[in-house]
Amino acid sequence: MPDELDPRLLRRFVAVAEELHFTRAAERLFLAQQALSRDITRLERQLGVRLFTRTTRRVALTPDGERLLPRARELLALHEQTLSELQDRDRPLLVDILAEGHTPARVLGAARGHASQPEIVARFHGGLGAALDLLLADRLDVAFGRTSGVGRPWPGRLDRRPVRLEPLALLLPAEDPLAELEAVPMAALRGRRVDISAGNEDAPEWVDLGRRLLAAFDAEPSPPHAHAAGLEETVRHLRAEGLPILTLVERPVAPGVVVRPLTDPVPLYPWSMVFDRRLRHPGLAALQSGARDLAEDEGWLEPPPNCWLSDADAAWSSPGQGL
Repeated sequence: MPDELDPRLLRRFVAVAEELHFTRAAERLFLAQQALSRDITRLERQLGVRLFTRTTRRVALTPDGERLLPRARELLALHEQTLSELQDRDRPLLVDILAEGHTPARVLGAARGHASQPEIVARFHGGLGAALDLLLADRLDVAFGRTSGVGRPWPGRLDRRPVRLEPLALLLPAEDPLAELEAVPMAALRGRRVDISAGNEDAPEWVDLGRRLLAAFDAEPSPPHAHAAGLEETVRHLRAEGLPILTLVERPVAPGVVVRPLTDPVPLYPWSMVFDRRLRHPGLAALQSGARDLAEDEGWLEPPPNCWLSDADAAWSSPGQGL
């Protein structure tokens, strides 16, 4: 028998025990199924008992697995409670703002004007899909993004608060005919191929929104490709491929490229702030205050009259969920 139990392995055991299905449990944990199976086998080897019986049709707990399940839940609850109680409120708040120049960076700037202590530190992971793993592993405090389309049921321990309905746009070479327009009507994309960063595993929520938008207006997404990280690489990719890139209306640009908002209707990206429900940190209050100020000053939570929001995002904002 082992001298200690790894909470990470116990958490994965509980997920499989509750789902009784390795694929669903892997999706819930944002893991590959093979990795989850390896971890369960590792836990069984450490304990010297079998926890599950597995056939091609079903997964069931063994008697040893049934005995472990309530204890595992108790240990995980105590582990989380202890971490919460011993949380150092003076430590830096770790916030994933995805990239420079986007909405989360503006919220961070406003928050730093609200709080002198403690420090708020930015991280860049490029998508909410990637950040969720870190949030669930307690390696990140706050993230931003679209909470639909992440590829799994929403984790119950994470809260999500609406921040902004941001219009979408196209990133275009300056010589593209669409760049001559002040705004690009959605009808102009009919039958045209648009780059939605398909293949970017860090941001499934963005790819999902792009697919839904293009399908609704008879446009076509470009095939999956390696994701270009950073402004310089994005511009290089844009010039190499020549396809308009779906983007947000507020973003950095470089010489020779332009951002043109989409219109008729205006498609919207629903930003949310995501954090653990147990989080108690003055930096979180500062972020919420900064987002609230920007929303009030710039109408971030007020959709334009003629707009498009995907069906998956229809319940994005509900009573009592504002900042």
